[in-house]
Amino acid sequence: MTATQIRQAFLDFFAAKGHTIVPSAPIVVKDDPTLMFTNAGMNQFKAIFLGEEPAKFPRVADTQRCLRVSGKHNDLEEVGIDTYHHTMFEMLGNWSFGDYFKKEAIDWSWELLTKVYKLDKDRLYVTYFEGDEKEGLAKDTETYNLWKQYVDEAHILPGNKKDNFWEMGETGPCGPCSEIHFDSRPDNERKEVSGAVLVNADHDQVIEIWNNVFMQFNRLKDGSLQPLPAQHVDTGMGFERLVRVLQGKTSNYDTDVFQPMIQFIAEKSGKKYNSAAKPGDNDWSEAVAMRVMADHIRAISFAISDGQLPSNNKAGYVIRRILRRAVRYQYQYLGFKEPFFKSISAFAGGTV
Repeated sequence: MTATQIRQAFLDFFAAKGHTIVPSAPIVVKDDPTLMFTNAGMNQFKAIFLGEEPAKFPRVADTQRCLRVSGKHNDLEEVGIDTYHHTMFEMLGNWSFGDYFKKEAIDWSWELLTKVYKLDKDRLYVTYFEGDEKEGLAKDTETYNLWKQYVDEAHILPGNKKDNFWEMGETGPCGPCSEIHFDSRPDNERKEVSGAVLVNADHDQVIEIWNNVFMQFNRLKDGSLQPLPAQHVDTGMGFERLVRVLQGKTSNYDTDVFQPMIQFIAEKSGKKYNSAAKPGDNDWSEAVAMRVMADHIRAISFAISDGQLPSNNKAGYVIRRILRRAVRYQYQYLGFKEPFFKSISAFAGGTV
């Protein structure tokens, strides 16, 4: 499946489950003082979760453009160095506003992954919130029991507050979550070391692809948790990671989301892109630079199209910082002596 087909299959699946398909909100947040950028799919629905606005539809699905380069969620320095972080990424999401809850969310995520996308069940691991005594939060036994219908218990793992209690920021809607991870390692490596010990251990071949968040609380300024007026489902699946898994790649950058841009950069720089380059290899810095450029121009292009130009303060400064990092890599490691982003952004317009 191409990236376009994978995205459409997600939307079609949830449309068939009674979800209204809604557009992505702008990356730049103008009406929320707690956020500069949309950093999660749930941002545009925050007022609904808090009970401040009624939901237009009880169930929706979308693909949301997210930027994580500031505040609580900041992936900027990992971009290009590893193979699965991005400044801007798409978050495929399905949402329930006081309608269905844990059972349906878990049932449908398993159905989509194993029956529609036909992922190998033995390579999937799921997590549940183990509870937190300090916060007064009990273990999420309901989620654990729901997963037992589908998943061997050795593949159902407890997670702490850091990994399995999702929060948008310092304040706002939050709740326990259940992640789904995929083990892409070769069979011989999987036999030697169980994927269970590599979940949430920063292994580049055992990665989280989907997170089911069960919105139950509002984090107040004093740090306390207040129950929300209703229980909601907020799920997010990393589109670029999903494409990588379904296309059988070991890097997000080896998929058809990024390869057209990377090959364009390689051609114009006169250097070959080596996806397998490791730290210490002669072409490691060049490979990192090409990934940085492909990722950053994609993020900058969408941010500008959503109304945020680079500048020297607030959200504009963040965009300028991304731009400067990309320019540094193109000059330092790829030998570009003249401005090049205009060319790649024009080329990328047909690919993003």
